[in-house]
Amino acid sequence: MIRHNLILFILIFFITCCASSYKQQKAAKLLNLGTLYADKGQYERAIVEYNKAIDINSDYAKAYNYRGNIYFLKGKYDRAIVDYKRALAINDKYVQAYSNLGFAFLGKNQFDHALVVFNKAIEVDPFYAKAYNNRGLVYFSKGEYDRAILDFNEAIDIDPDLAKPYDNRGYIYMLTGDREKACSDFMKACKLGVCSTYEKLKKTGYCLSDYYTLFIKKYI
Repeated sequence: MIRHNLILFILIFFITCCASSYKQQKAAKLLNLGTLYADKGQYERAIVEYNKAIDINSDYAKAYNYRGNIYFLKGKYDRAIVDYKRALAINDKYVQAYSNLGFAFLGKNQFDHALVVFNKAIEVDPFYAKAYNNRGLVYFSKGEYDRAILDFNEAIDIDPDLAKPYDNRGYIYMLTGDREKACSDFMKACKLGVCSTYEKLKKTGYCLSDYYTLFIKKYI
C-alpha cells in the first residue's frame, strides 16, 4: 500500500512539473512574439501577446514589465506604473523593473518618487549603469547639475559603451557654457549610436569650429 502511494505521488509530481514547465515555455514564446511586435512598433499586437502570456502564467514578472514598457511608450504612464509594480511584487530584485518604474515617475514629473525608485534599483544592483543615468536625469530635471554629472560619470565608469550618459552630460556642459566638453560628449554619444543631438548641433555650427573639425578627422 505504501509503495503504491509512493508511486502515485511520484506520478502526480511528474505530471504537475511537466504541466508547469509547458506553461512556462508557452508563456515565454508569447513574450518573445510580443517583443517582436514591439520592436516593429506594433504596440497593440504586442500587448495582446503579453496579455496571453500573463493569462497562462499570472506570476510572469517579465511579461508585466514588458507590457509596462509598451504603455510607457504610448504615454500611458499610470498603466505602466501599475505593471511595473506588479512585476516587482513578484520579483523584488528585478532591477530593470525598478529602473522602468522610476522612469515612468520621471515622465509624470514626480521627481521624488523617481529618486526613491532609482535609489532602490542601485541598491539592488550597484553596477546597473542605466539606473545611474536615469537618476542623473532626475537631478538634471531638478536643475541639480552637479549631482546629475556625478551620476552620468558613474554610469560611464560602469559601462563606457552606454551612449546616453555622454549625451545627457553633454547637455549640461552646453547649458553651463563648456562648449568643448559638450561637443566631445555629443561626438562620443554619436560614435556609440546616439547621434540626434550631435547632428542637430553640427547643422547649427555649434560643434563645427576648426578645433572640432580637426578633432573629428583625428578621432571619428
